[in-house]
Amino acid sequence: MLIDFVPDGDLYPFESRWFDSSAGRVHYIDEGTGPTILFCHGVPAWSFQYRHIVRELRDRYRCVAVDYLGFGLSERPADFGYTVAEHTTILGELIDHLKLDDFVLMGQDWGGPIGLGAATTRADRVRGIVLGNTVFWPIETLANRAFSAIMSSRPMQRRILEHNFLIERVVLAELGRTLSPAEAEHYRAVQPTPAARRGLTVPPREIRAARPLLERLAQDVPAVLGDKPALLVWGMRDMVFRPKAGIPRMRAAFTDLEVVELPHARHFIQEHAPEAIATAIAKRFP
Repeated sequence: MLIDFVPDGDLYPFESRWFDSSAGRVHYIDEGTGPTILFCHGVPAWSFQYRHIVRELRDRYRCVAVDYLGFGLSERPADFGYTVAEHTTILGELIDHLKLDDFVLMGQDWGGPIGLGAATTRADRVRGIVLGNTVFWPIETLANRAFSAIMSSRPMQRRILEHNFLIERVVLAELGRTLSPAEAEHYRAVQPTPAARRGLTVPPREIRAARPLLERLAQDVPAVLGDKPALLVWGMRDMVFRPKAGIPRMRAAFTDLEVVELPHARHFIQEHAPEAIATAIAKRFP
């Protein structure tokens, strides 16, 4: 299943590109020239989340932003599991297909472990790391695990499918005053039907189910990426990944880390502080 939605060219002024992965057709954008930055979105968002940052940077950088299978304009394969491990594999295929080299990886939310998982096996091709409000270790916080249990229950899985709960009550509940009606519709329109939303039901379960993958990343990221130049851009009002818990662990994982605090940003930092993020990236990776 592909999504029959054409983004507004004023809001998302990018050329859509496609990659036929081993599991389905992947949508991505590839804008500008210069040093490459690969942007990995969070859940339940899509590459639209990075539109302001890409517009700011594409005159100096090659900006690649992907939609995972089941998200954005990418295909919804019936036989795909939509786990973090599977998304990581497909992202790696895209990196290899585009022959990305000496690239900077940016990941936020689940884009952190998905992007880092693909990067750890291609560490010699990674120039640097940008992370924002994410984890790459097992998620132990009681509130996060309770959210996982609740969202994995049969009633809430039905609400995700039938009422687009994660878009309406998670993304737009936070961003309602930040987005225009047209921008909000771009988050809704790429998840138009219960059949299209099947990939949204899996990430809440992965908070607990992906523990083995996250345990590996907790070891592999410091071991093979820990000496890369790194930038942390953190929304200090995030209630999902709280700064007091996340930032010290990030400092311990990377030997060359710069931290930029975004004092007024909540979880979806790309919407709250895109200019500050773009400025920090350009300063860190000139």
